[in-house]
Amino acid sequence: MKWIGRRGSTNVDDRRGMSGGQIAMGGGIGTIVIVAIVWLLGGDPSQVLNVMNNQSSQEVPTTAAQDSMAQFVSVVLADTEEIWGSIFASYGETYRVPKLVLFRGGVQSGCGSASSASGPFYCSADESVYIDLSFCDELRERFGAPGDFAIAYVLAHEVGHHVQHLLGTLGKVNEARSNTNQKQANRLTVLLELQADYYAGVWAYHAQNTLNILEEGDIAEALQAASAVGDDRIQMETQGTIVPDAFTHGTSEQRMTWFKNGYMSGRLEGGDTFARGAV
Repeated sequence: MKWIGRRGSTNVDDRRGMSGGQIAMGGGIGTIVIVAIVWLLGGDPSQVLNVMNNQSSQEVPTTAAQDSMAQFVSVVLADTEEIWGSIFASYGETYRVPKLVLFRGGVQSGCGSASSASGPFYCSADESVYIDLSFCDELRERFGAPGDFAIAYVLAHEVGHHVQHLLGTLGKVNEARSNTNQKQANRLTVLLELQADYYAGVWAYHAQNTLNILEEGDIAEALQAASAVGDDRIQMETQGTIVPDAFTHGTSEQRMTWFKNGYMSGRLEGGDTFARGAV
């Protein structure tokens, strides 16, 4: 993907420098006890507080490779802002841009706390996409999906959930899931995820046609990533068996197909996975 030297988004909240994604000291009971003890022993509590604040806010260093990846995802986010802004405008609507939160280890989101093990996710409560950039290494090393456009696909997929939120689809599906059994709830979740894959493909179509960002092999990288995170493949690798009723994202084939559908069409209307019997 052609990205070096291009504009990055200003809607990035970089929390990688915070241990565990948040300040360690929170003015809790432990802090109060320590300050009280120092005061009773005749010491200066302010000095203790200064030391603890300095320790808790000390930044964790990042590598040049990590900073380069942060710049890359910022450029991808900027591209999604431009493309979806244009698509929404064509329907007479205004696209409200999401925020991208970079974290390391763990993070507190509007949807609750999460760890890196959760993988990239979207939170509609604060309209933010969250990603620990170590997932980029995991995608390459564990899932066998290398390449910068594999990462672009993942980010575009999460932005796809933001599009669903703005269109009202996400809220409707979440309500429906809360009023049905687990098997049907999982099926609805799969349809939601496949639609986000479709929207990622729509973004790729318009990004290429308006920004000319794609290089040879980019779409193959995205398809490889979509295949790598299919439920059937992950279940087979982790538990040695496939349980379709437990799917929450769709099979490798379904995920590749819906991304490809979006990329070939470029039309928002073609992504109604709920009406088209996607599963």
